[in-house]
Formats: sequence, structure tokens, C-alpha cells
Amino acid sequence: MSRPPQRPVSQDAADPTPRDTYHHGALRDALIAATESLIAERGAHGFSLREVARRSGVSPSAPAHHFGDAAGLLAAVARLAFDQLTEALQAGNARGGDDPLERLCEQGVGYVGFALAWPGRFALMFRADLLRSDEALAASADAAYGVLEDGIRDLFALPRGAPLDTAQEHALRATWSMVHGFAHLMLAGQFDGHLPRGGRKALVRETVAPMLRQHLVALRPAKLAQAQGARGRQA
Repeated sequence: MSRPPQRPVSQDAADPTPRDTYHHGALRDALIAATESLIAERGAHGFSLREVARRSGVSPSAPAHHFGDAAGLLAAVARLAFDQLTEALQAGNARGGDDPLERLCEQGVGYVGFALAWPGRFALMFRADLLRSDEALAASADAAYGVLEDGIRDLFALPRGAPLDTAQEHALRATWSMVHGFAHLMLAGQFDGHLPRGGRKALVRETVAPMLRQHLVALRPAKLAQAQGARGRQA
């Protein structure tokens, strides 16, 4: 799995000379971090290779040398984002334990938490033009989606790889839409006027899991819910 790059390395304003002493991997990480910072500040439309190079303290040709073009750099950031999102969803599964409903609830907490921690990456990773043009990025996106999809399969007691029927597909899309929309509202500051003690992180914990639980509990097949309740009482 990819690891978060170090924070952007800013060029000293008093020394406009491009820095050329980066190790190859360090420069790659610096360019990715500068891209993320720029997108978080200005949005995807404010992105430029020249500005990324300036923030990284390198020549304007350096990003193209490492990533080919702007799309290549953006795709690299998006791939990193999806790999990290996959890890966040899997960590949610671990917190949820044996109950598939709780695993999905914790996936939701992880999803929104990821968006808040990495707003630049979150703003970039679902761009359709990048997903269509980069096979590696599409594979990383599919891996993250697969964690959620398997969560829905577990909720309905389906084996891995089993096709979802129409109702199950609706449950999958509704669950994703719910957490994705909540994440965007959080990032836009729509709930900041009513934050609990502990701020945004506390609001995510207090809201996302109960919201998903209310949505998903009605979808879980009755026989499965009864069996899981019986196991819980025995434990």
C-alpha cells in the first residue's frame, strides 16, 4: 500500500533558484504533496504544473519529467488517495468486528474521516476523465469500491463475488451516496455552526455510524438479523 508523502517543501522566497538536490523518490513525494496542497486551496481548476514546481522549489520541467504531463501527476495523487481510502475502509471493517452492519457503519466513519484528513485528494479522486484514462487508477478505485460492495454482500449473507440484485445494488449506491454527500457537506463547513465538543471528528463519530445504522438495519434480511442477534446474546 502507498504511504502518505511528506508535506510540501516550500521554496524560500528569498532564494528563487530551483532546488536540484532532491533524491528521485523525495522529489516525487514533494510534487505529489504540492499538488494536493494546491488543489485543497484552489480546487482542481486552479491546478498547474508550473505552480506545483514553484511550490516544490524545482524547475518547471521537473513534474513533466517524473509524471509525463499534468494528467499523469493528478492520476498519481488520485491513486494514492484510493489506496488510502481502501485502508480506511478495511480499518472500519476491523473496528466493526463480526457484525456486517457495524462493519458498514464503521466503513462510513472511515470514509468521512479520510475526506476530512485529505481534502485535496478527496476533491480529485473521483474525476471521470482521470479514471477513464489511467488503468492503474481505475484498478485502485475498483479496490476501494470492492470493500464497500463486499460489505453489502455480507449484510445480505451473500458469498464474495456473488452478483447483487436490484435491491442490493440500491442499498450499495444509497450507502455510498450517504457517506460521500456527508463528507462534502462537512468539507464545505455546513455543520460547523453546530459542532459538539471535540469538533468535526466528534461530529463524524456521533453522526455517521447512527445515520448508516438507521438506513441499513431495515435492509438486513429478517432471518439474518435474528440469527446475528441470537449470536450476540449468546456472546
